[in-house]
Amino acid sequence: MIPATHVDELPIRVGLGQFHTLSDSLLTYIKQCGVDDIQVNTPRLPGECRWEYEDLAAWREQVNAAGLRLMSLENVPVTFYDKILLGLPGREEQLDNMVATVRNMGRAGIPILGYHFMPTGVWRTSATELVRGGALATRYEHSLAIAAGDDRYQHKNSVPPPDRDYTVEEMWANYDWYLERILPACEEAGVGLALHPDDPPVDDPLGRIPRLFHGFESFRRALDKFASPAHGLNFCHGCWSEMKAGQGVLEAIRHFGERKQIHYVHFRDVQGDVGDFTECFLGEGNCDPVETIRTLKQVGFRGFLIPDHVPRMEGDTDWGHRGRGWTAGYIQGLLDAVAS
Repeated sequence: MIPATHVDELPIRVGLGQFHTLSDSLLTYIKQCGVDDIQVNTPRLPGECRWEYEDLAAWREQVNAAGLRLMSLENVPVTFYDKILLGLPGREEQLDNMVATVRNMGRAGIPILGYHFMPTGVWRTSATELVRGGALATRYEHSLAIAAGDDRYQHKNSVPPPDRDYTVEEMWANYDWYLERILPACEEAGVGLALHPDDPPVDDPLGRIPRLFHGFESFRRALDKFASPAHGLNFCHGCWSEMKAGQGVLEAIRHFGERKQIHYVHFRDVQGDVGDFTECFLGEGNCDPVETIRTLKQVGFRGFLIPDHVPRMEGDTDWGHRGRGWTAGYIQGLLDAVAS
């Protein structure tokens, strides 16, 4: 098996992820789906402020023993960098711990760290919208979130409610401060840094804090200012589809893909736009998934695509074994069709 740190020669492929911890049963299921690459989201590893080499190496060895590659750890707990996000006292200590985490990842042979810069996290106003056949999906209605005026719709992996309003300028200054310091550590460690969009990608502040990454220009700013082979995107197809009801997704893939700035892809879609959207099965959203795959191949993308959020199918588990298995098979079918 090709090590996770030497996969540039592999073609575009499907992976699985969005779980928090490892089990032999889960890894066996993933291998049975015909998948070789995995990502772990907000890993539940030991450590209150950083991840240690021994724990990371043990996970990588467990994954390799199952015939899989641990390609990405996506999102540290927000408590690892909440002071960095908000520019608070103590951010220097958090930065030291993040540098240590990145170095430990590189030493353990885990090649990508996915990150976001949205202190108030992901927001949804419903988790029980009915889609095809009565499957359950999430929905976001911006008017409901704004009218609520509180954090009832925000994900739990977020900073505590702030005691004041933040400005866009403050948040960009905090972002720049972090990237100026963490990116050199990533380059030295051989770890790619993959930026995820805000979800939802709204212009308005949510929870008194502005969102930065909600459109093409903000991503271009980030990648132009902090230009490095180590810095790229976790291209969340669903979030890009949310921005303008599917418009501009292929153009963004072409721009960033031609510059080799897409590290990996969350492949999902929605119906609607950022003001009111519902997540759905691939093939039933704003975008044509065949054109997405074709465009990724045209720009020379050679990473992996994972099902991100998936509808909850009848009899499904909390992780969504059925929804993710269906989606992984659908993506593999698209890859085979476009390749032929």
